[in-house]
Amino acid sequence: MSRVVTFGEIMARIATPGFARFQQAMPGSVNVTFAGAEASIAASLAYLGIDAAFVTALPDHAIADACVADLRGLGVETKHILRTPEGRLGIYFLEHGANQRGGNVIYDRDGSAVAITPASTYDWDAIFTGCEWFVISGITPAISRNAAEVALIAVQEAAHRKIQVVCDMNYRTKLWRWEPPLSARELATRTMQALLPHVTVFVGGISDATAMLGIDFSADLKTLGKQIVAEFPNLTHAAFTLRDGSTSAAQNFSGALYEAATGTLHTAPAYTITPIIDRLGAGDAFTAGLVFSFLQKTTAQAAISFATAAGCLAHSIEGDYNYSTRAEIEALIQGDAAGRVSR
Repeated sequence: MSRVVTFGEIMARIATPGFARFQQAMPGSVNVTFAGAEASIAASLAYLGIDAAFVTALPDHAIADACVADLRGLGVETKHILRTPEGRLGIYFLEHGANQRGGNVIYDRDGSAVAITPASTYDWDAIFTGCEWFVISGITPAISRNAAEVALIAVQEAAHRKIQVVCDMNYRTKLWRWEPPLSARELATRTMQALLPHVTVFVGGISDATAMLGIDFSADLKTLGKQIVAEFPNLTHAAFTLRDGSTSAAQNFSGALYEAATGTLHTAPAYTITPIIDRLGAGDAFTAGLVFSFLQKTTAQAAISFATAAGCLAHSIEGDYNYSTRAEIEALIQGDAAGRVSR
């Protein structure tokens, strides 16, 4: 079986119950789960039956033990997760949006174990043994200078071994602040332009491409895809998530995949999602669906259809992880969108 490795930070996600605001919920009860872009991708792939491994650094304490156990329970390989005496478990606080009020995320991840652990601590030979695909996101290099250096070395190590590298851009303006006085956009652009020459599949929204690559979106998606692969010729594909929403509770979600070899843009039909249960992690589900499809050696059209359907279903599940099965995703692609009870 093909093996996929993802690398990044996993955190405790502390969410207010329902649609309560922070000041309504605290002090009081909150919902605690574990989350992180690359961990979510590994979890989705494992749930789809793929041999998926997640690599990170975590402190050596009981809460991190629970985090690792949670991943193992989903079938994710965790043997290369480093347990460190220094550093902490990162946290993010989530307040869901409702109607015309947008959601809000507060990060508390400075000094996390993965942010301070150097690249030399990881055993890249062991990590990449049997690996066919490697996945990282733009969030990891955003958290610290050290994490950016580790991310660059990780993709270089993967590329050196002829491993396919996927980068889900995930631009987060609140995180890119480790080199003042550079703005978040300037720092992200400089960092990601150094990383992308080693990447084979670009994933992101239009805003990710324009903010992190310095490419203007003034024409159409096909032109944007062509511009990205022209600037980074190692890329074989550029995938885009597309959102068009009227409120926090209603979104149209779709995807597109530019195939460099043929110069073709493949698109998936848009899904109207209302109400949205939880939109965080939907992009990770999309990326996992794309990697899953590439492993199945499907056509580019089939790949973007599967990825988009996976991202759509992730909106129906609370938490960052997508607990959607392959059968459910394929049924949605075939038009079973009524949400009927399975009896």
